[in-house]
Amino acid sequence: MTFVLGAARYEGAPTFLAYLDSVAKHPELWQGVYRTAVVSVESVERLRRIPGTWRLLVLSEDWCGDAVSLLPVLARLTEQAGTDLRVLPRDANADLMDAHLTSGTRSVPVVMVLNDAYEVATWWGPRPAVVQRWYRNEAYMLPKEERTRRKRAWYARDRGRTVVDEVVEAVERASRRVSGNGQAATR
Repeated sequence: MTFVLGAARYEGAPTFLAYLDSVAKHPELWQGVYRTAVVSVESVERLRRIPGTWRLLVLSEDWCGDAVSLLPVLARLTEQAGTDLRVLPRDANADLMDAHLTSGTRSVPVVMVLNDAYEVATWWGPRPAVVQRWYRNEAYMLPKEERTRRKRAWYARDRGRTVVDEVVEAVERASRRVSGNGQAATR
């Protein structure tokens, strides 16, 4: 079943820059990641070449370490590619969050790919696949501080390349499904 968001709800969501102005937890970190985020020309061109109108809607919370590491990089990608990105708070949008759970949890960020009818064609989240596997298989055995330190170190080394690649790939898959059968399918 396709989740229909609707134009009014999407258009009423803050842009990334408006969201960035509203963050209360770690605003300096959010600003710093955004200021230093770099996206490859190849990734920008890949997103630009995808046929159709696609929008990204992210469920996030400013306290989330994954969100602060990933969302500013995605914002740079969409700015450079001319793709619209909006952000909604997870806790104020339970219906959206509950439709996009990760292993039964309300993990964020969740990036929803919306088609031209504002339907969720597919979604991504809450972490790059390699980090998610590590999280499921090893991280829970570590003390929280060590788990957080290792995850932050991975994000610092990766500099958002993996999330950009995985999200662009998600949009490409959604586009292929539309061109293949005339309608988008969900994840």
